[in-house]
Amino acid sequence: MKDKKSGGEARRTCRLAGASWRAASLLVATLLTACGGGDGGASSSSPASTSAETLSPMAQVGKQIFFDQALSASGKQSCASCHDPSRGFTDPNNLAVSIGGPNSDLPGLRNSPSLNYASFTPNFKVDSTGKASGGFFRDGRSASLADQAQQPFTNAFEMANASADDVLKTLLTRPYLDQFTAVFTEAGIQNSATAMQSIGRALAAFQSEDPSFHTFDSKFDAYLAGKTTLTDAETRGLLLFNNPTKGNCNACHISTGKGSTPALFTDFTYDNVGIPRNWSIAANQEGTPLPYVPKNGVALGNPNYSYYDLGMCGPLRTDFRVGGSTCGKFKVPTLRNIALTPPYFHNGVFQTLDQVVAWYITRDTDPGRWYVKADGTPDVPYNDLPVGFDANVNVAEVPYNPGTAPSLTNQEMSDLVHFLCTLTDGFDPANPSAYRVPAQCNSTAASVGAARIQTASASGATLSKTAASK
Repeated sequence: MKDKKSGGEARRTCRLAGASWRAASLLVATLLTACGGGDGGASSSSPASTSAETLSPMAQVGKQIFFDQALSASGKQSCASCHDPSRGFTDPNNLAVSIGGPNSDLPGLRNSPSLNYASFTPNFKVDSTGKASGGFFRDGRSASLADQAQQPFTNAFEMANASADDVLKTLLTRPYLDQFTAVFTEAGIQNSATAMQSIGRALAAFQSEDPSFHTFDSKFDAYLAGKTTLTDAETRGLLLFNNPTKGNCNACHISTGKGSTPALFTDFTYDNVGIPRNWSIAANQEGTPLPYVPKNGVALGNPNYSYYDLGMCGPLRTDFRVGGSTCGKFKVPTLRNIALTPPYFHNGVFQTLDQVVAWYITRDTDPGRWYVKADGTPDVPYNDLPVGFDANVNVAEVPYNPGTAPSLTNQEMSDLVHFLCTLTDGFDPANPSAYRVPAQCNSTAASVGAARIQTASASGATLSKTAASK
């Protein structure tokens, strides 16, 4: 599985053959050991297990804020509500978009991204060639982790405080206020603007310092350290992942480390891969009454849906021209803990890795399998974009091969899923049978072959999800 760069960009490939590669990987793992190295929401979560002594005072304050539901308008939502440690810091309710708002009943616009390894993300930039990378949220609209951490507090369909002033009023009542002011001084709460900046800094410190956000202890890490072996299926999947003529996932989900940091399985760039429309999202329903859903699709033409999520060019991000080459581009995510974090992509359209991998491989050879209207009948390819933006979709790289046979068989796709499951944290070489991997990791050629888009009544799906969240 991969989110790919636009055609023509240089690929970075990884070949496993040769002792030098394994030796370098072992060195990275050894160095790591020596060093100790959203867009919606609602539900409760248990705190990450980290001794306070291991965190700086600022990070200790950030940890309390991260799990504090009182800082929301509803009093029922915290950062952890959409970023549960047990689910790879994603929504524990398995929702396409999380539920938030003043009464905990408003659906968001995008799937909650994982916060695992987020602190390694560089700040947003656009290089001299026009290629964007880094940044936070799925469209990169926040340049830094500290800035991103502030935004949900006043988002109408997340924590939903009416203003930063309301956040400050609640903060002044919290039991950790003395700790907060000890770190940031009285100046840190002199007004709502400085208070929000202090909150952002505290949350960024917590995510950067707390090891639970970046444990680097997957089975793949143990394999690189020479502490375990991969199964035959996992080994085949790894080779396919890195093979530029087969899976080619490594083109964007880089499987080698950099310096003392092990592989993060992302290059932090942006791509438009033509994700299918998810009809279970309330924002995608024609005539939705939600006031924060813009009717930005009215003037964009076929297939004539009233709302589109265009990623970098809107609606949540506003500094790129609508209609430009950035429309439909979303950030390439890390694949670490990917087996724990369904549903997948910015709109949560896929529930399983079988679906994701099969879609990547057969997107252009069998589009009817993936692109359907709300009633389940066939729709145009890339139907979550206006047809006029089809030229932005990545069609040049493997495994996108319009008019040719898929680059992987069903068995090979299943092998790839088995490898992706080795990226799940929590592997103990001394007790491998205790490794916690989801049931979907038991992928087979048959389960991949049966994978296709899941269709449901948009209104029915949304109502059932809202009820489940409540």
